[in-house]
Amino acid sequence: MPSPVLNERTLEKAPATWAPPEAPAYQAPINDGPISTWRPRVMTVNGTIGTTAVLFLLLLASAAVGWQQTGSPEIVERNGELVYNYSIPALAWVGLFVGIGLVFLLMFKPHLAKFIAPVYAIAEGFFVGALSRMYETFYNGIVVQAAGATIAVFGVMLFLYRARIIKVTERFRTIVVSATIGIMVFYGVCFLVRLFAGADSVSFLASASLLSIGFSVLVAGIAAMNLALDFDFIERGSKMGLEKDFEWYGAFALLVTIVWLYLEMLRLLSKLRSR
Repeated sequence: MPSPVLNERTLEKAPATWAPPEAPAYQAPINDGPISTWRPRVMTVNGTIGTTAVLFLLLLASAAVGWQQTGSPEIVERNGELVYNYSIPALAWVGLFVGIGLVFLLMFKPHLAKFIAPVYAIAEGFFVGALSRMYETFYNGIVVQAAGATIAVFGVMLFLYRARIIKVTERFRTIVVSATIGIMVFYGVCFLVRLFAGADSVSFLASASLLSIGFSVLVAGIAAMNLALDFDFIERGSKMGLEKDFEWYGAFALLVTIVWLYLEMLRLLSKLRSR
């Protein structure tokens, strides 16, 4: 589940450690001795960047293990034809569903992000590594291409956001969140159909048709727009003076979106290379 749905709800409910007070009536100044220099520990942009780096290191380390644990495809006979049979380790699927479950958990318990975000990075990293190995087996060099494309999109979106070319208004947020939820529901329905009707029942998602490629471009674009929502959450959270622990939440939201974008890039590039 991508992060913008969580971001806005969290900003509305999160207690801030600092807020501008109402203007009091004038009183004569009182000299009560030296003033304390202590300040509460609050969320900052730089702190969130550092926390994001920690989560990425955990994800990459886990992805390396998932890559190593994923073997090569087997050639089997199916309907009189020899085809490749490729299976992802069961632990990778466990990592995927654990990661999804943790995202939903943080919808209701954002203050637990410090503990949940590292677990998510490790669980999801194993799945990403295993899936990347599978794609790399059939499309040599695709992982580097997908990673490069993800970094490029991230850089472009950060520039557009910082230059205020993209402005995160209430209407923009509503459109992106609605589109994201629609994609979530669509993927969920497709998963259930494939589960009960077979892997070939939803061939549209894996085909290299122009319609399928166009759909992947659309989904990747929506994932990119989610980055703007994440940037906005981190910036507003730091200005509101949210508690220091919300740096983990902001980093978690950013990690979820980047992983989603990377997976969509893998899917899109595989379709383009299959034509």
